[in-house]
Amino acid sequence: MRIGVIGTNSCSKEIGRLAYEVGREIAQRGGSLICGGLGGVMEQACAGAKSAGGLTIGILPGLSASEANHYVDIPIVTGMGYARNVIVALSSQAIIAVSGRYGTLSEIAYALNFGKPVIGLRTWKLEQADYELPPIIGVTTASEAVEAAYKHGN
Repeated sequence: MRIGVIGTNSCSKEIGRLAYEVGREIAQRGGSLICGGLGGVMEQACAGAKSAGGLTIGILPGLSASEANHYVDIPIVTGMGYARNVIVALSSQAIIAVSGRYGTLSEIAYALNFGKPVIGLRTWKLEQADYELPPIIGVTTASEAVEAAYKHGN
């Protein structure tokens, strides 16, 4: 299972702990972690995955593999900036959003548009506009997030 973990490039210790736990849970279940490859939520999720022997893939926005955090096993250099969010969404079978800002919101939108399940852990909440939106599956713990990703992922 390929699970994307998305979130901000800088985060509080509490959010970092949640991201770490998500990464560790993914690896303990045999999944691979895909993220944007930078710091904050991405780095903590990768660190958690590595602590449990997992594989981490970073889809990087810039022009150099050296921008990847120390826990990324496979850096994928895109030179695409935020446009790389499409690759994160399409490459993942499910997305777990941990907190996040506007970049995270764009990844959530791409994932939902592509029919990927999005699990939210202290992240954005969407309201229905003039049409039915696919829901963000709200959870409160890392283990619930990973369980939901496995249950709903394709």
